[in-house]
Amino acid sequence: MTPIELTANDFEKTVSGDGMVLVDFWAPWCGPCRAFGPIFEKVAEAHPGITFAKVNTQEQEELAAALGISSIPTLMAFRDGILVYAQPGMVPASVLEELIRRVGELDMEDVRRRIAAESSQRAPEASVGATA
Repeated sequence: MTPIELTANDFEKTVSGDGMVLVDFWAPWCGPCRAFGPIFEKVAEAHPGITFAKVNTQEQEELAAALGISSIPTLMAFRDGILVYAQPGMVPASVLEELIRRVGELDMEDVRRRIAAESSQRAPEASVGATA
């Protein structure tokens, strides 16, 4: 499947659904981005059950800024609506395949428990800051 282009209008809806979504943040002027593009597209063809998406940071500056994208290419992986991986830099196909395997093997119930535990540990700090 060819990667889809995401904008600020459809990004949240796309990454918040069930399943795996891989997002490549890129720009047309970026040499490493142009080199990674064909790798991303080739791996996408081999995994039709995964959503592969691209965000042109030159056209989607506000979205990239909101997500903290400071270096491109940056690859993000979402699973069942949760960001589970974010890393700048170009990766070879073998590393992308390994990432897909590892994200697919995640115990998402365990991931949710860990997120809930981290949130509950931070909550008292937030309330203290709010009352000061």
